[in-house]
Amino acid sequence: MIIDPDNPRPEINYPCEWGYKVIGTDVEKILFAIKEASLGLEYSVTPSNVSSGGKYVSLNFVIVVPNEVVRDLVYEKLQKNSDIKIIL
Repeated sequence: MIIDPDNPRPEINYPCEWGYKVIGTDVEKILFAIKEASLGLEYSVTPSNVSSGGKYVSLNFVIVVPNEVVRDLVYEKLQKNSDIKIIL
C-alpha cells in the first residue's frame, strides 16, 4: 500500500493479501460464512480472541484478492451474513 498526501485514498497494489477480523457467536457458523464469502480464492483463518463473557469469538481471515471489486464483494458477502456480527 502506498500513501500519497495529495490523494486521500491509499494506492493498493493488486493482487494482495487482505485481512478481516470477523466476529460472531459461533465459530462453525463464522467459518462457513468465510468459506462462502471467499469465492474459491486462497485464504487462511486463525483464531483471534474470545470475549470476556465467552459470548463472542473473533477470527482473523486473510484472503488473496485480485482487485478492489473482489475485495469489496468479499466484504459485502460477510456483511450480509446474519451469523457475522462485526467485520473489521
